Amino acid sequence: MEPLSATPRTSLGRTPERAGTDRSVLYEILDAGLICHLGVVVDGTPRVIPTCYGRLDDTLYVHGSTGASSLMTAPAQEICVTVTHLDGIVLARSLFHHSINFRSAMVYGVPSPVTGEDEKLAALRVVTEQLAPGQWDAARHPTRKELAGTTVLALPLAEASVKIRQGPPSDDDEDHALPTWAGVLPVHQTFGAPVPDPALTPGISVPAHIAAR
Repeated sequence: MEPLSATPRTSLGRTPERAGTDRSVLYEILDAGLICHLGVVVDGTPRVIPTCYGRLDDTLYVHGSTGASSLMTAPAQEICVTVTHLDGIVLARSLFHHSINFRSAMVYGVPSPVTGEDEKLAALRVVTEQLAPGQWDAARHPTRKELAGTTVLALPLAEASVKIRQGPPSDDDEDHALPTWAGVLPVHQTFGAPVPDPALTPGISVPAHIAAR
């Protein structure tokens, strides 16, 4: 597997020991996420848009309405997409050394619009399966009209940066004697029990792929 790119903007200047260089770690971070943040410049003003996404091999797909100005202008410029997982609050003896445990990925590149009907359906399947594996085969597929109203962008994972911080606080040695509790408050994202649509036809049970989450 090829290593991550090492460009000036993907190389960490501060705390370089937190940089990930293995492409498999990039995949793990992206595959574990549900929401990304798309950074794009619209009419000279930066915007950061939370949106759904999905990864297939070395391509990241994002989607939205054809009327979204952020997606309309994105193919003409470089964009930045980030995914972050918060794993814990690091509580140190000193306020200066408070931190967070996290895993993050940042991807740069010029996206390409996905235009072919088959290609767009394949990309939307990737996005759908990112959120709820098994849902693509359980629900009605998009009509041609719905496809026409949906924009899908493909962003190559050619230039990406990974940053990870895990572990206990990094207090100064002289602060270890302070009578202050220090440690990590773990943060976990979990799914609750499925809540049925009030308009759901009686007798339809929660499908296995949803109940398993």
